[in-house]
Amino acid sequence: MFDYQGKVVLITGGGAGIGAACAKAFAARGGVAAVNSVTDSGKKVVKEIEEEGGKAFFVQGDVSRETDVAAMMDKVKECCGRLDVLVNCAGVVENGNVEETSLKAWERTMAVNATGVFLMSKYAMPYLRNSQGVIVNISSLVAIKGVANRAAYSASKGAVLALTKAMAADYLKDGVRVNCISPGTVLSPSLEGRIAGAADPEEAYRGFVARQPMGRLGTPEEIAAAVIFAASEEAGFMNGVNIPVDGAGSL
Repeated sequence: MFDYQGKVVLITGGGAGIGAACAKAFAARGGVAAVNSVTDSGKKVVKEIEEEGGKAFFVQGDVSRETDVAAMMDKVKECCGRLDVLVNCAGVVENGNVEETSLKAWERTMAVNATGVFLMSKYAMPYLRNSQGVIVNISSLVAIKGVANRAAYSASKGAVLALTKAMAADYLKDGVRVNCISPGTVLSPSLEGRIAGAADPEEAYRGFVARQPMGRLGTPEEIAAAVIFAASEEAGFMNGVNIPVDGAGSL
């Protein structure tokens, strides 16, 4: 099951956390992982994949910049000549309600989390139409359930969920499937950094765990497993679907 032999998969935000776990999961199943990050963090993930006998290459770029996105797709074309799966995982988190959120923070969040998905999908679509490929977008529990102090982040992830359904409808006849994963709170390097930066890191950690009904945080690998399924041939009858992987947070 879930054989990606010969498939080319581009993962944005692949330098750490969920994105890195996705890149490794696809490569472990025979896929060629094009690992994107805005810094050079993706190089380390590529090296780890290659050390395990997998195939990967690094694609640096900022998903919120159209010139970067175009260059990224040019590199994928140059390296592989095709694209079968796009995983839109790059994202940023800003805290605060609408009064506390600056316009700069709002615009940055929307640029990366929502515009980035739009631009990547726009430039990938000609390749995915040829391969009858798949897009898997990473949204969030906050897109379907109100969470305090996440105004900008919630709005951006709600946009990702809505765009998923719009693209699924638009490209249905082209054979391109578009699905969405909505994680709960995942213990990623990003979250670890926010916890470490809190006034009381232990209390901050307990607070994140407390909002998960299952009493623990998720792992990047658990989210990657859902992505692998959503992009697979076995899930070929699934289109325009949102899969919450949230420790029962949406109940």
